Amino acid sequence: MPTYEYKCLEKDHRFEVFQPITDDALDTCQECGAPATRLISRNVGISFKGSGFYVTDSNSTSSTSSAGSASSQNKTTTESSTAG
Repeated sequence: MPTYEYKCLEKDHRFEVFQPITDDALDTCQECGAPATRLISRNVGISFKGSGFYVTDSNSTSSTSSAGSASSQNKTTTESSTAG
């Protein structure tokens, strides 16, 4: 469930609410009851970890060595085909 940030239009209170995407935006401040507006989200860093992602996304030495050997084989094949 996403977290939405709201701002009170009268007293500048700021608060966050966990809401389903299908819910309408709140229109009142939870602290004072004054009108409130939903703020545009800030950029949030996302880190994907686990199996199923690109080999280069991991710092594992076994993944790096297999990716390095594959790229060196590809480079050798490319050089030999362009030389002839």
